[in-house]
Amino acid sequence: MQNADLLEISEEKVITTNSAEETEQFGHKLAQQLKQGDVLAFSGDLGSGKTTLIKGICKGLEVEADITSPTFTLIHEYSGRLPVYHFDFYRIVNSHEVWEVGCDEYFYGEGICLIEWAEKIQDLLPESRIEIHLINCFEKGLQNSRQIKVTRP
Repeated sequence: MQNADLLEISEEKVITTNSAEETEQFGHKLAQQLKQGDVLAFSGDLGSGKTTLIKGICKGLEVEADITSPTFTLIHEYSGRLPVYHFDFYRIVNSHEVWEVGCDEYFYGEGICLIEWAEKIQDLLPESRIEIHLINCFEKGLQNSRQIKVTRP
């Protein structure tokens, strides 16, 4: 994992991981900096490692449940050091569907929100959030590598 020691989520950072395990380890490290009310907006192609990174974050937040992507249910709730709300908006057609599950209560609540496919609801996301964009490095011949760009807009 490159540049992980330099992580400070108050500024933009790009981290390179070389395996699923390293991606999870980075998530675990990132979790140590999260606080009540944080919203993390994940974007990236299918298979770029969003759920893998979220698994690491959940481990770092002391979630003991198995972490799976809530593609068909939109949200999974987990108990840990803080409540964790894991959203997956891959299948939504428009952002209005999000309000039907009461997302505003989650986004401005007491827990940590982890949102896969956040770009589909960009207009509904809180202004104060952490954006995480994952890029596969397959085309560079790096089979299991990915770049993880972390920013605060």
